[in-house]
Amino acid sequence: MSAIHNSTDRPPTMKSDGAFIGASVRRREDPRLLTGAGRFVDDISRPGQLYAQFVRSRVAFGRILRVDLEDVRQVPGVVAAYAADDLIMSPIAALLDRPFEQFRPSEMPVLAHDTVRFIGEPLAIVVARTPYAAEDGVEAAKVDYDTHTAIVDADVSLAEGSRRIHEGVPENVFVDVSLFDTPGVDDAFDQADEVVHLTVESGRQNALPMETRAALAEWDEREQQVVLHTPTQVPHLVRTAAAGCLGLPERSVRVIVPDMGGGFGLKCVVGREEIAVAAAAVKVGRAVKWIEDRKDALTASFLAREQKYRARAAFSAEGDFLALEVDVVCDMGAYSCYPFTAGIEPLMASGEMPGVYRLGAYRVRGRAVATNKAPTAPYRGVSRPQYVMLLEQLMDRAAVQLGMDRLDLRRRNLITEFPYTSINNITYDPGSYLESLELCEEMVRDEGWFELQAEARTQGRHVGIGFSCFSERTGYGSSAFAARKMLVVPGFDISDIRMDLDGTVTVTSGTMSHGQGHETTMAQIVADALKLDPSRVKLHQGDTDRITYGFGTFASRSAVIGGSAVQLSSRALGDDLLEIAAHLMETNLENLELRDGGVHRLDSPGERLGYDELANVAYLQAHRLPKGVGPGLHATASFDVTNDGTFSNATQAAVVELDPQTGAVTILRYFCVEDCGVAINPQIVEGQARGGIAQGIAGALYEEITYDVNGEPSCASFMDYHVPTAMETPDVRMAHLETPCIYNETGAKGAGEGGTIGAPGAVLTAVNDALASSGGFLTRTPITPRAVHAAINGGTR
Repeated sequence: MSAIHNSTDRPPTMKSDGAFIGASVRRREDPRLLTGAGRFVDDISRPGQLYAQFVRSRVAFGRILRVDLEDVRQVPGVVAAYAADDLIMSPIAALLDRPFEQFRPSEMPVLAHDTVRFIGEPLAIVVARTPYAAEDGVEAAKVDYDTHTAIVDADVSLAEGSRRIHEGVPENVFVDVSLFDTPGVDDAFDQADEVVHLTVESGRQNALPMETRAALAEWDEREQQVVLHTPTQVPHLVRTAAAGCLGLPERSVRVIVPDMGGGFGLKCVVGREEIAVAAAAVKVGRAVKWIEDRKDALTASFLAREQKYRARAAFSAEGDFLALEVDVVCDMGAYSCYPFTAGIEPLMASGEMPGVYRLGAYRVRGRAVATNKAPTAPYRGVSRPQYVMLLEQLMDRAAVQLGMDRLDLRRRNLITEFPYTSINNITYDPGSYLESLELCEEMVRDEGWFELQAEARTQGRHVGIGFSCFSERTGYGSSAFAARKMLVVPGFDISDIRMDLDGTVTVTSGTMSHGQGHETTMAQIVADALKLDPSRVKLHQGDTDRITYGFGTFASRSAVIGGSAVQLSSRALGDDLLEIAAHLMETNLENLELRDGGVHRLDSPGERLGYDELANVAYLQAHRLPKGVGPGLHATASFDVTNDGTFSNATQAAVVELDPQTGAVTILRYFCVEDCGVAINPQIVEGQARGGIAQGIAGALYEEITYDVNGEPSCASFMDYHVPTAMETPDVRMAHLETPCIYNETGAKGAGEGGTIGAPGAVLTAVNDALASSGGFLTRTPITPRAVHAAINGGTR
């Protein structure tokens, strides 16, 4: 571990040793995006294009008796209207290779045809000359239902006698896995000096990217292809799913992703609307565009996070974490998402829950439960914000019961020796778990917050300080996803690189930027490997006809896996440049080095060949190339993580004050010490952390989508869905540690999700610390003013 620095430090655009990795190079995409020159799906238009909107279910659960679109087709401006029977499409099916008692497969029809399972489910697509005519057409549709009682609570869905939401899914359980039941669990509880019992819940959220989902589809007659422009994190997986649903070979589907305004996981699954738009475009023979409005984005898009953890933890008198037993129930809504399935949340929670703590014995059951709500997709962090919140609450409660300092209890149980194979059979690579806690506590203490809290309590004020220690598994390779028994096994990435005649470089990556600055960071990796300026590097992503193959961006995999593939392809190209130069300069490879955009001869300092000169030979004078070297300058490389991945880690701390009159929670100060290995661009890494913390705080205090007894979602606009603004988001003091990854090419660990993972735990432990004097204790997020007011004034839980 090395390189402790505060967030006020701003490395230059190039490090003193000439390296670009580790320098805060300005984001090259920002001028385009900030001046309105970005190109998003809604900025693309085609001559004569049409516009689509969807007829959506107005009931949460029922059998479809009739979908009548005749009046729709009479609306002025409407060109076509199609229900499920009009567009022959196979359903979307996400599968796990697990026995039926663990995984119950189900299908998600592109358009519902016999049963509706949530309000907002698409039943038909209306295609019109204007967006307004499409909306008018939707209003003219007539749909009759045989309505069933909606099931909007996971516990009710699990109850004996509940109606099946899918006939092929008994007990309404998509996934039921007990990944671990290690020896000694019962003995540990029998012998424990203290046992902590706790139930923790989190509310349903929307990932809420700035740009909603969208699609522009057209049939390319010359190429005999459907061309689908859509803001997806996983273009090749969308191609695979669309081809399967439309009955086309994959070469007949091309997915192109222009600029994308956020994703956060919501866009790393395949939506049914994009496929329906493609089918409609083929049917009408014209380009069709669909832009999701915010109401549909809030109510009918993929949601996340609604989970309940029932846990007990055993501790010795000295504070050793002896055993953990947890029952995890995840409300996954009406369908299983492709490709991850409904197992995405319970498998993540069950498989990684012990986190940064040493644990003696572990038993866990994880279930994915069907309800009549919009389906669940990954959202930044995927279950880790919830199980970290559970673990940090368990630590605080155990400290009270044991009469120990809560940070000392954490210190006693944190993993400190690496590599460390945990009770969950995951091997953790070197990290700074204890060091990040120590530094975070030091930052809180140095600013005087412990003294301020003590003084505030003498004045009757409710000030609390909370801590959250966690790791973030990043760069999941093929082996990690294969262990989940996924039939679609994401993991590797492929990078192609080409140098043109002028010495500039074009590189491809199967990752997909949606705001993370890939154009900048990938260029830094190439520039570092080839010793040229990043401005001479162009990145291509998001086009399935131009990119060999890739699994896109999710789970903080871009720098770890995609960046490593880019570095390997760059090095391979560098080796080719050296070989050609050695032949032309009549010297050996050991006498040459790449530097300043050319190949330099070490024994003759003034002698060099620029990359443009070498490219001229490679392309225009191929007869001068050495034997065995073909024309052109290009290379391909792939990278996969063959172990358990690499773990970033952090400690976050929140200082809060509660208003006893209103129940309002004010975050007075926030701290974060993070370690994501080598930061390719420290400023971008810090931006990721700050943005993640803001989203974590949103889940802790503000955001939730609830449903009434009829399955009607509560939040159809920002009047109801409370997104924090800059006024509610605190200033964050940050510090960075650096423990390089030992498994990949760059030394980088992922940084995309850590901010979000730690924030709910830090905020909830801080709120409960502030409630300590009143005897109140809260276990559910978002933490509402009503709950805080009741806890202060009644000591309720």
